[in-house]
Amino acid sequence: MSDKTYTITELAHEYDVTPRAIRFYEDKGLLHPSRQGMMRVYARRDRARLQLILRGKRLGFSLAEIREMIDLYDVGDGRVEQMKLTLKRSQERLAALELQKRDIDDAILQLKHDVRIIDEFLKVKERSREAPSFKEFIQGRVGQLAEVAE
Repeated sequence: MSDKTYTITELAHEYDVTPRAIRFYEDKGLLHPSRQGMMRVYARRDRARLQLILRGKRLGFSLAEIREMIDLYDVGDGRVEQMKLTLKRSQERLAALELQKRDIDDAILQLKHDVRIIDEFLKVKERSREAPSFKEFIQGRVGQLAEVAE
């Protein structure tokens, strides 16, 4: 295996994050660079861990969940426990995202409906000074819908 190392600047540029973010992950115990004098030196392992941290954050995992998943790498079981936990956490996250998506889709439909009604009301108001109030406008629309349903 290569003994290639990376500076904080190199990792920051490679992954488009700030050095401060990398130091934050180090402070949280997720990265463990060695030191050469005052300079942090990151091994390939730290680079891989940073990649997993950033992927986990992008997918919405907490730092505690990310730590739990990547720390299982060293268990020595061929990564089986790590994969089991990652599968479980990923299934939970997927279910939460699907629920959020349904909620967002519902909100979009409601907002489109509201925008259409408000737009129609404002057009009526622009055409006539004798236009109904918004409440009367809505009541009229409900009455029209009731007639259509009959």
